[in-house]
Amino acid sequence: MNEGSLDFPALLQVEYPDRDLNPLTTFFRPLTVIPIAVILGLLSGPSMHANEEDYSFAAMGVVFLPTALMILFRQKYPRWWFDWNLELTRLTIRVASYLALLRDEYPSTDEEQAVYLDLSYPDGRELNRWLPLVKWLLAIPHYLVLAFLAVGAVFGVIYAWIAILITGRYPRPIFDFIVGVFRWWLRVMAYAFLLTTDRYPPFRLSE
Repeated sequence: MNEGSLDFPALLQVEYPDRDLNPLTTFFRPLTVIPIAVILGLLSGPSMHANEEDYSFAAMGVVFLPTALMILFRQKYPRWWFDWNLELTRLTIRVASYLALLRDEYPSTDEEQAVYLDLSYPDGRELNRWLPLVKWLLAIPHYLVLAFLAVGAVFGVIYAWIAILITGRYPRPIFDFIVGVFRWWLRVMAYAFLLTTDRYPPFRLSE
């Protein structure tokens, strides 16, 4: 980890594919991503099945509310909750990177591949017990900026899609911009929903 990444305890780096990308898988990317997107959807949101008297949830997505309550009442962040949130976030970014054409490799469910994401495990005693109640509200300025950046990222991916089909290469400035948007999103998630830091996210795309 370089010195710049130490400014905020959430790190994201995606290796630039300095080679010709596969135009066939690029063209059909909205279709090829469907299987892993379904798996991610099942992990990220509750899927309820029922018989006559039994209702159960197959998954819960990011552990937010229990973590907020644990920090509030115990100032503790259970390690296995952190590990679940970290690995689910890693998978989400791998799938998003594949859909955004940043990488050609099909997203793995358990390997980092060329997408490196890390969060610092927080000492619950150092976290402010009251902040989890308002962090999501304090992050509203970031939501507004990210909404505009997300629109730009969509157009960037479309431009990159055309460029890859014609030249086989991902334009480096577009690549860096989209990775920057993902990095900004990760910092906001770490602060407002993963609750791994009390440090307010910076308004920047770079590390």
